[in-house]
Amino acid sequence: MDKVKAMQCFVRIVEANSFTKAAETLNLPRAALTATMQRLEAFLGTVLLQRTTRRLALTPDGLQYYQQCLEILGAIDAAELSLRAPEARHPRGKLRVDLPSTLGLHLVVTRLAEFRAAYPDVTLALGMTDRLVDLTQEGVDCALRVGRLPDSSLVAKRIGTMRFVTCAAPAYLARHGTPRTIAELSQHEGVVHFSGRTGRPFAWDLQDGERIHTLDISGPVAVSAADANTACALQGLGLAQAARYQVREHLAQGRLVELLPATPPTAMPVSLVYPKARIAAPKLAAFVAWVAALAAADPDLCL
Repeated sequence: MDKVKAMQCFVRIVEANSFTKAAETLNLPRAALTATMQRLEAFLGTVLLQRTTRRLALTPDGLQYYQQCLEILGAIDAAELSLRAPEARHPRGKLRVDLPSTLGLHLVVTRLAEFRAAYPDVTLALGMTDRLVDLTQEGVDCALRVGRLPDSSLVAKRIGTMRFVTCAAPAYLARHGTPRTIAELSQHEGVVHFSGRTGRPFAWDLQDGERIHTLDISGPVAVSAADANTACALQGLGLAQAARYQVREHLAQGRLVELLPATPPTAMPVSLVYPKARIAAPKLAAFVAWVAALAAADPDLCL
């Protein structure tokens, strides 16, 4: 039995949470993958996976072995990469990336020609979604995420800080007046931006020195997309809190007016996350470094 190949098969099954999906990504017949797992469990003398009709679950031995496999396979990749010819270390192959729709378009998609020019041997499959993708189960190499990250086995690299602004169209302010304090702000109508994943409105937080004020803002329109939030604000449908990179041209052209700049909304971290087992891949390292450089060059996203 090829132990390294068996480890790779086991890890892929766990990541995909499916023999069928793992077989597809490994380009193997499902029967061959099943046979490999049977031989591996027989060799180890323990059960690694509990199989049910709906899902797979790691046994305690399976969890320990999975974590050890990640370390071993990662060490093998790193050792091989350090000794292979320079051309073998050149980024190449398919890279699957998940991006939040609005930030991904602004930061990454509009600059893709530059990445392709620098790394012509890397092909990209970009998922543009605001749902929380499970990287391991869906075989995604890397994801761009905004906000605090939950504890997980993923490696996280913080690349920037998303800054926000409270703003309104001049037409709205002409009708309703301009709020000068947080207390006055809370009396105004706002465009309610809610999460398409959870259905809950995003909080309106404002940073006042060390203190954070959280407001309950209501209004006649609620939207789940960041671009729609900005579009509604431009039409004077209410105050809005938006990422500064989204509205900076509107602010510069006077189509929107920043409100309470001394007490801005709280900022949020921007991170790239990826499975530990993929750290050594040159294509991933190249992409991570490239996106980090893009964020560093953006005044509204830099660290």
